[in-house]
Amino acid sequence: MPALEAIELCAGAGGQVLGLELAGFHHRLAIELDQNAANTLSENLEARRGLLPSTIVQCGDVADPEVWKPSDHEGIDLLAGGVPCPPFSIAGKQLGASDERDLFAWAVEQVQFMRPRALLLENVRGLSMPRFTGYRQHVLDRLQEFGYVGEWRLLHASDFGVPQLRPRFVLVALQEECAPYFHWPEPVGEAPTVGETLIDLMAANGWEGAEDWAERAKKIAPTIVGGSKKHGGADLGPTRAKRAWAEMGVDALGVADHGPAAGDTFEIGPKLTCDMVARLQGWRDEWGWQFTGRKTSVYRQIGNAFPPPVARAVGQAISRALRHVGKPREREVPEQDPIYRALRDHGDFMTAAQLTRASKLHLDAPELEHRISLLSRDFEIEIRNGANTTAYRLGQFKAFLGQDDHERHERFLQYRARIS
Repeated sequence: MPALEAIELCAGAGGQVLGLELAGFHHRLAIELDQNAANTLSENLEARRGLLPSTIVQCGDVADPEVWKPSDHEGIDLLAGGVPCPPFSIAGKQLGASDERDLFAWAVEQVQFMRPRALLLENVRGLSMPRFTGYRQHVLDRLQEFGYVGEWRLLHASDFGVPQLRPRFVLVALQEECAPYFHWPEPVGEAPTVGETLIDLMAANGWEGAEDWAERAKKIAPTIVGGSKKHGGADLGPTRAKRAWAEMGVDALGVADHGPAAGDTFEIGPKLTCDMVARLQGWRDEWGWQFTGRKTSVYRQIGNAFPPPVARAVGQAISRALRHVGKPREREVPEQDPIYRALRDHGDFMTAAQLTRASKLHLDAPELEHRISLLSRDFEIEIRNGANTTAYRLGQFKAFLGQDDHERHERFLQYRARIS
């Protein structure tokens, strides 16, 4: 069947690009900020192209109209992206809409200009937390205004044959006529262990301890963390992850240039190479995907990627929905944030008593203040203190949506060299 066309935002080194291509999508355009990752994309996509037209890979700020114009691609089959994770990461400050790296809401806004048949955005598990309930609700509301049905789902890479847990929070939205045909992909079975996945690479240089090591490493990996340019070189994650790696006989303090050799001994175990990390992210040797740049850059490209098998599974589900394949299903009840919806629907100041009645929540004063405080991190909240009561009104969403005067522009220029 003819390939469906996709455009990829914040494409990185191509984990999602590759997965979607395996699912039958052809990328018309891929945009990535990091030059090394853009080089990786260009080289691999050209090598794989065959009879299909070449993919244009643009290196630059995806929100810069000089880099590309979303309106030039109206009617594309799929708009996809892995927009920056730090604004939502549990390990970070969770600044959300106040973070200069946040492009999630901006990407959603492009739907109104591009009118893609489907939207796919993935991010870290942190976006699924209560902290971002209002943010998520705003996204679903905007998609509904544009005529799309959106759903969130937390997917674990280990359910799709990837030897690490790696939870990712995924948003899929489709035009209303296609939405009933979308079914989230089902798990494919138990993932292989780290030992099973890497034993041949550990033994490739004659290391005698490979089989014993593989027996010790009979678990799936902790989530691999590529990290950002704000934080040092390549290693396999925070302290807790390093302990988990050590239990499997892996030294997580850095990445090796090559696998262990004959006669090598280790206090903890060998370090992983970038080739090993790529396998743990779901890349397969037969795909022939090559990474460009120095070791730290390559590790970061791999570690920050969306595992190709997960992207392929979601891409196949979207492809079937776009072709109206299968049995339609009932739409899932969308997520609701009662406090946000009450404030939004009312449009004016509401007292605590009014919010309690409208939201049908029984919250005491501290609980309500906490909920308001969470909303205020992503929305302007006006507070009016009266003699006997306090009233609240929902103001503007703080996120960058493409505004010319948004502070994101200045902060982006200030921190560009450290954004990844």
